[in-house]
Order: sequence, then structure tokens, then C-alpha cells
Amino acid sequence: MTVLWDTQALKGQTKVVMPGETIPDVFWNGVAARGQQLMMREKKFGIWQGWSWTQAGTAVREMAMGLLALDFVPGECASILASTRLEWVLADLAVLSAGGVSNGIYPTDATSQVQYLCEDSATVILFVEDEEQLDKALTAREHLPRLRKIVVLDMEGLTRYSDPMVISLEALRALGRDHDSKHPGVFDQVRKSRQPEDLAILIYTSGTTGKPKGAMHNHAALVYMCHGYNQVIVQDEHDERMLFLPLCHVAERLGGQYFSIYTGTILNFVENPDTVPENVREIAPTTFTAVPRVWEKFYSSVTIAISESDKLQQLAYRWALGIGYKVSDKVTAGQAVPLWLKGCFYMGRWLALDNVRRMIGIHKAKVLVTGAAPISPDLVRWYLALGVPMIEAWGMTESCGASTVMPADKIKAGFIGPAAPFNEVRLDPVTQELLVRGPNVFMGYLNLPEKTAETIDADGWLHTGDVGTVDDEGFFRITDRMKDIIITAGGKNITPSEWENELKFSNYVTDAVVIGDRRAYLSVIIMIDLENVEKFAQDHDVPFSNYASLTRAPEVLARIQVEIDTVNKKFARVEQIKQFRLLDTQLTAEDDELTPTMKLKRKFVEQKYSAMIESMYRS
Repeated sequence: MTVLWDTQALKGQTKVVMPGETIPDVFWNGVAARGQQLMMREKKFGIWQGWSWTQAGTAVREMAMGLLALDFVPGECASILASTRLEWVLADLAVLSAGGVSNGIYPTDATSQVQYLCEDSATVILFVEDEEQLDKALTAREHLPRLRKIVVLDMEGLTRYSDPMVISLEALRALGRDHDSKHPGVFDQVRKSRQPEDLAILIYTSGTTGKPKGAMHNHAALVYMCHGYNQVIVQDEHDERMLFLPLCHVAERLGGQYFSIYTGTILNFVENPDTVPENVREIAPTTFTAVPRVWEKFYSSVTIAISESDKLQQLAYRWALGIGYKVSDKVTAGQAVPLWLKGCFYMGRWLALDNVRRMIGIHKAKVLVTGAAPISPDLVRWYLALGVPMIEAWGMTESCGASTVMPADKIKAGFIGPAAPFNEVRLDPVTQELLVRGPNVFMGYLNLPEKTAETIDADGWLHTGDVGTVDDEGFFRITDRMKDIIITAGGKNITPSEWENELKFSNYVTDAVVIGDRRAYLSVIIMIDLENVEKFAQDHDVPFSNYASLTRAPEVLARIQVEIDTVNKKFARVEQIKQFRLLDTQLTAEDDELTPTMKLKRKFVEQKYSAMIESMYRS
């Protein structure tokens, strides 16, 4: 065991921990083996309530039989329009147990998007979360002749509502119980009707450059990835995970839901996105997967708390963190940590770092996983200095999740790790595009054979669209998306994500988009961190009334310029930012500018804010 983390405890295993060739097989074998063990928790009315495997199995069986009572046929598609919650998992497992195809729809999608996704997937049953999502479904249904029933998960505000197409989740379960009693043996027959090669789920791409495309994954690929993930980081019934990322996204669907069902890891559901910081401290997960935006926010919160503490606490934190950096540098380099440095680190943990870990909620975490977007190497180093391993994973919807994973015993900040043991990854010798091949690669895009042929070549290699490099140890590094590389008017190739990641390590910046394709110099559009910039304004007596006024304050603009100047020093002159603008609107996941994983959509931003961009080049 090293002074920072136990790398042996994170080693994967190749043995099968729960048999099954399909996701329903794995789940129902888990129900039989784990019975009254805790499977899931949710917080209701301020109290954490547990669900055993047996309870979950009962609910899933009743819902699946309810679907069959509604004439649901194996191979048909049911969609789930809801935020991440316990009922999402139950609905997904019920659809798969009824032999169906399960599709998720982001709750932030507009009615027109819901209509398109249901139409493209040939959805016949639609699960909706609540009254708000029901309104979208009711508006879209006149254009969805295949849609037979809408199932509402939460009937609050709808107790007196009546519509022959709409049914509550409780009514569906009651229907299933009745259907099950009248048709003994049907459930087992139906749930075993699907083969590993059969289509199991659809995951739609974001559609930032056109209509969303439905990536098709069969049962074999999903089970294969569960086995594969356990070869990288082992989990079991003693581990706890927190589910809060969208279950429509491949990261939470595979790495959160299905992987936990396979390993028996306890699933904990946050109350809502706003309570994530509070819930993570209550749950104290042992394995924690999040997107860079979340890790940046935790770091920002700690920075604020330290700045508001007394001088002695600030001094202790800075000293302890400095020791943490020295120790983590030696550990990641594979060097021995001197005894005196170990002693200093333990003292630093006692003085400050353990409190920081508890403040975030990672004090029990064996490992932190970051993915879905590039992360600043400096941010990874900060978490390592706290004594918690942060590993970066890279993959995409079409690869059914992670294809490269950083090993916990050899972390290289700024890299995405070597190819995972369950697939091949290589660079195209001409374009330097990362290519992936293996049983995890998707079946293709629903209804789009031409797009599928463009994405998977004749040799089975998935063309990811990411450009990168690989070092002599086989560790890959993403430089950018092929379509995002900037070629300046002077002919210089620029990878904007490198610059953006450096800037996002600033306490005052949430996200950034670098502009400059075919232009004389680079500029950047910035989304500020409201909490930190507000505190800066208060500490420096800067008057403001709202978010927009903050972005116009001369003192704030000057502060952001300092951050830009700091980053500019790390780059060559041609790669430096000459102009910037701040977005004057506080964006949320419901805004078109952001993806569901809270990344700014580059092309959308360039189009919507074209006038703002042009203002940076008029001179």
C-alpha cells in the first residue's frame, strides 16, 4: 500500500461475478442470489429509504407484466422521459424483462425533440416523470400514431386527471399483478425470449450538428462491458455509488446502473441536481464518477471556504496541499516516498486535507472517475494531492462507454490512459484519429445505414472523431475533436480544448469556447462561475444587481483578463487569446447552449453568438 491510495484494492478481476448473457439474466440472477441485501436507496421526505433486491424484483416483474397486459410485444420500444431516479431503473429493467428495447429521453428536451425521438425509435409505451413531462407527451402524441400508452411515474398534481391513454405507475403495477396471476409462466417465457445479439437499448447522440442519431447496443455488448469494467476497477456489494448523471447518457447507464447491478454495488439516488453537494456528503460513495463540471465545482467550493477561513487554517491548507503534491508526484512517477515525507503527509491530512475530503464527501472514496469531457490536468493533480486517486476514462456512446482507462497505479495527468483490456485502440496513421475495435462497438445507427457505414469501416474500426497522440508506454492523449481543430488565417493548427481546459481551472471560469478558425487571432467566449465571481465582487465592493450586471462590471472583466493572461503564458504567441467576451446569461441544462453533461456546444455557441464574436474582430 502506498502512502496515498491502495492500488491493489483497485485492481480488476476477470472472473464472472454474476452470470447471465443478457441484462435481464444478470438482474434476475442477482435477485435470486442477493435477495434481501440492499440494492438501492432514495431520499424521500428527508429520510433515506432502502430497496432490497427482492423488492426491486417484485416491482420490475409487476411493471413488465403490466406492459404485456398493454399488448407490449418483445422487440418493441418503450421510452423513458425522466430525470435520474429510482423509478427510471425499474422502468428500464421492466422494459428489458418484457423483451423490449429501452430508450431514454433527456427531461430537458423540448416537445419537438420528444416527438422526434419517439417517432424515430417507434416508441409504443412512454414513461414520463411527472406533470411537466406529461404535458410534452400529450402535445406530441397526435403525431405519434404508434404510441399506445403513457405511464406517469409521479402523479403529484394529477390525482383527478383522466385520459384513456394515461396510466399511473401504481396502476401499471396493479395491472401487471392481475395479468401475472391469470397467465402463469408467461413472465419467464418472455424475459428469456431475447438473445445476446438482440437489440437492448438505444442511446441517442446529442445532435449538436443535426438530428440526434440512435446508437443501437445489444445485450451481448452491455454484458461484455460490465465484465470489462470489472477488469479495470473491481466493485462489489460493499461499495456505494451515487447516481445523479443522466441515465440517458452512456456513462451513467453503463458505469452506474448496469455495472452496479452486475457487481451488487449499492445505488444511491440524489434528491435533485441542486442537492448533489449535500447528498454526496451523506452518501460518502466509495466509487464516484462525475463529469469535469462537477469536479470543478467541488474545487471551487473548497477554494471559497479556504478563502473565508482564518489565516492559520489557510496556512495549514497550503502547507498540507504542497506536501500532497510532492507525495503524489512521487507516487505517480513510481518512485519511493521517503519516510519523512510520508510523516509530513499524514500530518497534513490530520491538519487540513481530511477535512477537505469530508467537505466534498470523498472521504470514503477508493477512486474518483472523470469522463464525458476533457478535464484540466491541474485539477486531476489537486485531487491526487488530497490523497484520492482520480482516473480519467475516455469513450463515447458508440463504443458503449469507456475504451481507455487510466490505471490507478500509474496516473498521468493530461492523458486518458492506455486501451482498456477489453478493446483495441489505435491512431489512424494519416489523420491521427483515435479508432476503437471490439465487441463493445455498437451495432450501428437506427434507420441510418449510410451514417453507420461512415462511422465503422470495413475492418470493424470505429472512427471516433477525436484526434490524439500516444506515448511510448501506450498512453493516449486527446488533443481535440477533428471537427473542432482551428486553422488560423496564418495556417496554424490550434487545438482549442487544451487552452479551454487550462482556463477552466480558474475559480472564476465555468466554461469557455475558443474562436479563431480562419481568423487572424484567437478569441474566447467565457461563462463565469457565479458563486466565485459574486464573492469576488462582494470582497472588492463591486456593485451588481444580477448575473448580467456582474459580467459587465469593469472589475470583473479585469479579473478575467488576469486569468487569461496567466493561461496565455503557457502557450506560444500564435496560440494566445487576444480578445474575450462574457456570456451575460446564466445557463442551465435546459438551455440549448449546454449539453446534458453541462458542456458548451461549440458550434451552437458560434452560431448563436456570431454578432458577439464578430465584435471581437472588427478592429
